[in-house]
Amino acid sequence: MARAQQEQREESELIERLVSINRVAKVVKGGRRFGFAALMVVGDGRGRVGFGTAKAREVPDAVKKATEQAKRNMIRVPLREARTIHHDVTAADGAGRVSLRSAPSGTGIIAGGPMRAIFEAVGIQDIVAKVTGSNNPHAIVNATMGALKKMQSPRQVAARRGKKVSDVIANREAARSAAEVATAVAEAE
Repeated sequence: MARAQQEQREESELIERLVSINRVAKVVKGGRRFGFAALMVVGDGRGRVGFGTAKAREVPDAVKKATEQAKRNMIRVPLREARTIHHDVTAADGAGRVSLRSAPSGTGIIAGGPMRAIFEAVGIQDIVAKVTGSNNPHAIVNATMGALKKMQSPRQVAARRGKKVSDVIANREAARSAAEVATAVAEAE
């Protein structure tokens, strides 16, 4: 009984965002049968997010089915300071390409449409994102989720390389300062 109450409480805390709704038609002998396709994003605001697509004859049914699929397909995304991503990442789905960049505190979510829904659901507060190519919501959501799946925390990198977390973070800071110096030299010339 306690397990069922806990699951009910977790489900009530989920953030649900309707990304797109599309009217679709099936041609049959007597004409066209219309239905609706929904694209939903669901997250807990603390690093878990998922998306789902579903079709039904009525909009509420399509939204409900897509939400259930999104809850089943949730992934965990490592966040830095529970507000941004650990590193810059790019991904593509079909002709849609996304580029995600970590941002300092106070930047906010600089992203459009479907990407904004995902970032709000996962709990990211500071990020800069850009879509190039196709602006199809399905392609953008797939590419953004692919980019978030690539995300690795310094702890995961350290475990994979057999190093200490402090070594990985020190290397990241050294690379960042070297890039800043190179940028400053290029601007001075």
